[in-house]
Amino acid sequence: MERKIHHLIFEGAELAGKSWLMSQVYDYVEPKYNKNKIILDGCHWFNCDVGVYGTKHGKPVINSYLKIFKELQNKNLLIEKFHLSDKVYNKLHNNKSINYKPVEQILKKLNFKIVLVVFPENKDLLKKRIQDRLSLYPHYERILKNPGWYIGQQKEYLKEINKTLLPHLIIKTDRLPDNNLVKAILDWIE
Repeated sequence: MERKIHHLIFEGAELAGKSWLMSQVYDYVEPKYNKNKIILDGCHWFNCDVGVYGTKHGKPVINSYLKIFKELQNKNLLIEKFHLSDKVYNKLHNNKSINYKPVEQILKKLNFKIVLVVFPENKDLLKKRIQDRLSLYPHYERILKNPGWYIGQQKEYLKEINKTLLPHLIIKTDRLPDNNLVKAILDWIE
């Protein structure tokens, strides 16, 4: 039986729960496809942002990642934030529109899918997630926004997902951890 290759981009506003969901999907996909038990070669996880999106470097970095993805097209790939994030960050921070149709055409040829992770529009929930984030990453305080800002950011992602050429699934993280959400993603890709 030939196994499917999975190429997934996890997109969504900050605090949505992308990293947790990715870690769970990775924990399922990597051992299933691991070939040698010496290195973790069953799945590759890329966090593509790290302060790049919404800057002049976003588009060139995305184009460079496309070369990497082509090189690894026969491997499982999990991508944390990609072109939709650059579009949203540019819109919110620079009031600038970026065209990623050519990038999406390449991603479509490589069989990428998008998992858009969203949260309920609940400011108390977001305040708790902010505190969790700050306890793990104190440096996040330097870019911290109020809960309403994250809700606005999420609305931009929802607009963008409706324009994408790629197959997509929207996952709502009412609570985390929630293994039913992981199961929904795995059912969708399998």
